[in-house]
Amino acid sequence: MTRASVFSPKTSKARSGGAGHFLRGSLGAGLAIGARTAGALLLGKLLAVYGGPGGLTLLAHFQNLMALFTTLPNDGVHVGFTKYAAPLRPGSGRYQSWLGAAVVLNGAALLAGALVLALGLAPLVGMFRPSVAWLAGFGLGLAGLVANTLLTAALLAAGRLRAYVGLTVLLSALSVGSVALALYAQWPVENVLLTYLLAQALVVAPTALAARRVGIHLPGWGRVSRPALAAMSRFLLMALSTLVFGKAVDFALRAVLVREFGLTQTDLWQAVVKLSDNYTMVFAALMSSVYYPRLAAFSAQPQAQGAYVRSILLLLMPVLAAGLGLLYLVRSWLLPLLFEEQFAAAGFLLPPQLLADWARFLTWVLLYLLVAQARVGRYVAVQAGSAVLYAGLLLVCLPRYGLLGAPIAQAVRYGVLLLACSLYFRRTLTASVHD
Repeated sequence: MTRASVFSPKTSKARSGGAGHFLRGSLGAGLAIGARTAGALLLGKLLAVYGGPGGLTLLAHFQNLMALFTTLPNDGVHVGFTKYAAPLRPGSGRYQSWLGAAVVLNGAALLAGALVLALGLAPLVGMFRPSVAWLAGFGLGLAGLVANTLLTAALLAAGRLRAYVGLTVLLSALSVGSVALALYAQWPVENVLLTYLLAQALVVAPTALAARRVGIHLPGWGRVSRPALAAMSRFLLMALSTLVFGKAVDFALRAVLVREFGLTQTDLWQAVVKLSDNYTMVFAALMSSVYYPRLAAFSAQPQAQGAYVRSILLLLMPVLAAGLGLLYLVRSWLLPLLFEEQFAAAGFLLPPQLLADWARFLTWVLLYLLVAQARVGRYVAVQAGSAVLYAGLLLVCLPRYGLLGAPIAQAVRYGVLLLACSLYFRRTLTASVHD
């Protein structure tokens, strides 16, 4: 490769402007992310204070249950749709082919989820004592939520950030408001949580109106493009690995901790995890709305792509360390503020959790390369290896350290994964510097 090709305008722009573009995009999405964060914090506070014993753990269990059914659409179908539809004009023939394939794959994912729910009813939802009406509402809410997230992904792919911000603010307000009203009416916690899901599903109506205004509309009945289905199915497989080796492991871990330590003790661990979930939501939103679309745009330019990833890593390493370090310093009043006074006792769990999250976020930046390049086999292998490592670490750490063993195992897991990913992608990250 010649020196001129290495320092092409696009590569130079990726190196010099990558961090700046990321910061500008982050500021643009700041209102939506702020609304989601505020909503999540208020939701946790409401359930911790008014949800009764174990209310926070039941909220997390319900959100994890939702994630089991929405991971395939959100982390698979919608990611693939964004990659292929972003360069196209909304409403064009090719665009509708990709959108039609996304609708079909989402429907298949929801049907598969319904089958899993029917076969494994007690382990999955037994904690919520569901009735037939509750299960019907749960299914209806999931369908509306998935449709909403697909249309939101289409708006983001079309660059309609302002509409995305308004809809996100509306979703946060409705979900928190509905929970507050249900708790005020002293409904059972399982019905409060169902109301939380249904309120989010209602946002599909204004989202559909916003999408139609820019030419985005769901395709009618007809033949579905087989090439589009095949291409997007690769992303579905990657999301399936996240579901099996990520969400399902977290779901099982929470059930084990509840059984071994009880709801009250598990609530301490859950408070730290919920705090982590809140800032993880912020980071994940930035990655999906700002980082990944830019990364995917460089798919045909490996030099520029490597320069962009390197610039983001150099930006995030100190910024994340400073932010997470600040959370540790204010832990003594932050945990009671976000939850309730007794949750100050969870502070001892925070150091390994913060260390784990620092390594986890940097690992995500690297793993998005596999997603952008649609390297299904390698992505699945990483997820499987990570889950096996985590399970082995938990077997060692939980008996020895009790609750503290869970975040310790998480920290070791992502430390190893970050080191492995850094070694694997070292040529990609240094190519723009050394070639």
